Amino acid sequence: MKRKLAPRQYSSTNTPLIITNYCAETIYPGITTQGGTGPQSNGFELQSGGNFSQDVSADWQGRVWGRTNCSFNSQGTGPANSGGSKYQACDTGDCNGVVDCKVTGNTPVTLAEFTLNAGDGQTYYDISLVDGYNLPMAIVLVPQGNASLLDIPPNLTNPSCVGTAGDLNSDQYYDPYTSGFQTFLGTNSSFPLPFDTKVTSSQASDWCPWDLQVNIPTGPGNGVYSYPDASIQRPVFDPCYSACAKYNDDADCSAKAICPDAYSYAFDDQTSTFIIPAGAGFEVVFCPGARSTNILATEADKLSQLKSSGSVNKRGIEEALPKRSEAFGVFASGRLVGVLVALAATAAVFVTL
Repeated sequence: MKRKLAPRQYSSTNTPLIITNYCAETIYPGITTQGGTGPQSNGFELQSGGNFSQDVSADWQGRVWGRTNCSFNSQGTGPANSGGSKYQACDTGDCNGVVDCKVTGNTPVTLAEFTLNAGDGQTYYDISLVDGYNLPMAIVLVPQGNASLLDIPPNLTNPSCVGTAGDLNSDQYYDPYTSGFQTFLGTNSSFPLPFDTKVTSSQASDWCPWDLQVNIPTGPGNGVYSYPDASIQRPVFDPCYSACAKYNDDADCSAKAICPDAYSYAFDDQTSTFIIPAGAGFEVVFCPGARSTNILATEADKLSQLKSSGSVNKRGIEEALPKRSEAFGVFASGRLVGVLVALAATAAVFVTL
């Protein structure tokens, strides 16, 4: 995501940035700051099932990624086997071999990218596969009690990318809300996430082209094997370099098929960037489970309204009222009812929530 920032009017340091690890293994998240004030720690150990919350400024611009299979020395200044010299300490996402990252991680990495309060009153964010893919990832909006954000249906704002066969639910019509989860990635059955229903477990295992895999399979004795060769077993965890950079076109991008809501190549803004009113914090979730979302395609009309006005039109809110009352109680819906009464009196088309 490349975005020119307008001058800021203010800066605060109480915007939450939460990192959660639902992967089966320990990971080391990495964070880089490109604008505003970043978090206190830019890299740390995060065990399976753990989460870590920090604050960034309200105008922060930066990236979050996960590092895998890491081994550091006791000081965190280098790999465990290098005496502190700057060699690679992680199989993927390594940042010069240190725990507290000073630079962006080595590719391939799945990225969460943020531009908070870009100066136009809006926040921009995406899951990016421009630098490749190494871990499943989701982004969950944290409204912080902001009325303009609380009244945005959460299934419009929380994308997920699951491109690892071992993490993808094999049921193409999996419904987490009827499978033991009252809430899932900040949503519930009243505002369900639209999941991709096309990708099979087999496709999740072999979407990355052979020549873009980090661990390319060993060929036969003559060094030649057919392309592709389904008989060659792929590893369960197989990071993938970007398949999109060469042509910058969704049609040539295998990542887009596995993660429809992901930012897949440079300047892929039109189909992969989420835009909401400024003021939100965020949670980045590694290995969220379930399946990839397909929000940007299935909810295009509502997202277009959010982008242009920071709100959803009257009809969209009327349709959502009964469900929102069920999900969040009378108070939240009551605030919308009051807005709708005002709309009826003024014949307004859009609401500023």
